[in-house]
Amino acid sequence: MTSAAKETIKVLNDLIETCKDGEKGFKVCADDVKRPELKALLSDHAMECGKAATELQGIVVRLGGDPEDDTSLAGDMHRRWVDLKSMISGKDEKAILNECERGEDVAKKSYKEALEADLPADVRQVVERQYQGVLRNHDQIKALRDAERARS
Repeated sequence: MTSAAKETIKVLNDLIETCKDGEKGFKVCADDVKRPELKALLSDHAMECGKAATELQGIVVRLGGDPEDDTSLAGDMHRRWVDLKSMISGKDEKAILNECERGEDVAKKSYKEALEADLPADVRQVVERQYQGVLRNHDQIKALRDAERARS
């Protein structure tokens, strides 16, 4: 395996962790909200993150690597923080949406860094497409959070 392929696999495995973090984070948040439409939206985002991870895992396998299949330590700590804040705030939707946005900020940064790497053109296209999805998720969550702030 070439060093370029190894570097691409490392970049993709980092993104897989990010996607897995998002999937679990959105699931936790979906469980904590009460409004059915928000619960459905967060569940949909969790599924999107899971699909993104699966797509990246397939590329890693194609490149001859071992794909990541778990979340990161930082993501696990963030979810514990969300759980703690939810307990303290009584599962306040504004606080939950704040944490969702923080998670999406991390995803944006991870994808931006991945796009700075020297990726093969076909891999770059996939990462760029997924990055656009992360940006849409972030903006949607931010708008919902802002609306929730305006209500309170």
